[in-house]
Amino acid sequence: MDHPIIDGLITLFTSGWAVFYAVLGTAIGLLAGATPGLTASAAISMIIPLSFYMEPLSALIFVYTIGKAASFGGSIPAILFNTPGTPQASATQIEGYPLTRQGKQGKALKMAVLASALGDTFSECLLIFGAAFIAIYTARMGPPEIFAVYCTAFVIIGSVIGTSMIRGLISTMLGILLAIIGLDPISSMPRLTFDVNYLETGIGLVPVLLGVFVVSEIFVQIADRGALGAERMLSKRSDVPQDNYVTWLDFRRCLPVMAKSTGMGTIIGMLPGVGASAACFVAYAEAKRSAKPDDKWNEGEIKGVAAAEAANNSVSGANIIPLLTLGIPGSVAAALLGGVFLIHGMNIGPKIFETDTEIIYGLFASGLLCIATYFVMGYWGSGIIGKIIAKVPVRVIYPFIFITSIVAVYALRNTLFDVGMMFVFGFVGYFFKKFDYSLPAFIIAFILGPGAERALRQALLLSEDGVMIFAERPLAIFFIFLAVLVIGVRIYQSMRTAPNTTKAT
Repeated sequence: MDHPIIDGLITLFTSGWAVFYAVLGTAIGLLAGATPGLTASAAISMIIPLSFYMEPLSALIFVYTIGKAASFGGSIPAILFNTPGTPQASATQIEGYPLTRQGKQGKALKMAVLASALGDTFSECLLIFGAAFIAIYTARMGPPEIFAVYCTAFVIIGSVIGTSMIRGLISTMLGILLAIIGLDPISSMPRLTFDVNYLETGIGLVPVLLGVFVVSEIFVQIADRGALGAERMLSKRSDVPQDNYVTWLDFRRCLPVMAKSTGMGTIIGMLPGVGASAACFVAYAEAKRSAKPDDKWNEGEIKGVAAAEAANNSVSGANIIPLLTLGIPGSVAAALLGGVFLIHGMNIGPKIFETDTEIIYGLFASGLLCIATYFVMGYWGSGIIGKIIAKVPVRVIYPFIFITSIVAVYALRNTLFDVGMMFVFGFVGYFFKKFDYSLPAFIIAFILGPGAERALRQALLLSEDGVMIFAERPLAIFFIFLAVLVIGVRIYQSMRTAPNTTKAT
């Protein structure tokens, strides 16, 4: 019996538009990731308004490939300019930039794309062959278990992402609160609308996304005037041929590190809210811990680049697994992809493998095409992308992005109210960044809020015992216990850290 991925490949390559958007999304993702300050989330947020006018598969492919390619794209400025284009490239710069200073940027960039492609391919294969298998078991879960999973996800996302558990949980609660604004789904009574007619349909996803990811970053760049006028200089390349490509010896030295880092990144990617930023540092630290005597850590060790890039790119496929099997995104990019599913009327969850098989496996096939495309572009074109980023000043890029965002938001409903909401959430995002609140927790909670409410309502309707129905389901008890355990561990860690901080002071 043929695997559905065969049908997915046929679906992808028999649609010229699907292939076009896969390649275009990869190119946009590379450029977005390589532009410091313009994250994958911001690029996807700007694309989502277009998805309303696209057919479902093309829209999903466009968003998915942007996020996947941006994970590698962030390594280009990290290696060339010591400025990571994305948060997950922060570990790459530790060893990548010293290699650039030695004139070995060609070696570092080519190792980065090799490690990224290998890690990403393994993660994508796990998604292709493992997600449907997991969905068989999650499909048996009822509303009580699903709501318990939502609660656990909210707790993990709120307490793990960021440095402060309290601020993370506040961010999560604020996202849930804003998600329930509008008409009650059962009674149709207005909730928290304050007699504003535009709010009866709820707060739009697009104004929120463009506000917190795009407009807030523009506010940050305006506040930091030095960033707007910063110039980037390319270091001179080495004249030694071996310094400009990955030798067989380099690849053989890095292969065990890449394999271990890929495994770590894949496991971390399946955990809701942890993400690639944690994966790259965990993998880098483990590679450094198991260093050999001839390694040159902190001086330009190629294994450090391989570890960080294999880990952060192996997250990109794995974090789609909880989205499709439980309806819980594993990262902001996965949450935004989930938003596109909802825009096109597709309910994410285990049954999607039965109802939309061709679209799902066509999406998976586009991931393989994206990996092959960014490998080719990255292996032979990273230096060219670096030159483009060095020549185009940020002060030119952001005004264009700002105007595009206003047009995109206004075009959806032809109302200035949405534009105003975008600015409001721009200030919210700026506040979150300035005071270290968690934007990923806020956005994921905002997108998951309606689904969590729906599961809660359905669970309460199943029993006359009210909330005691959760105590009657072993799996629901397990997830609730897991949420309590996560909070307990975080409190314990905070209590241990506090005395050490006091002593240091």
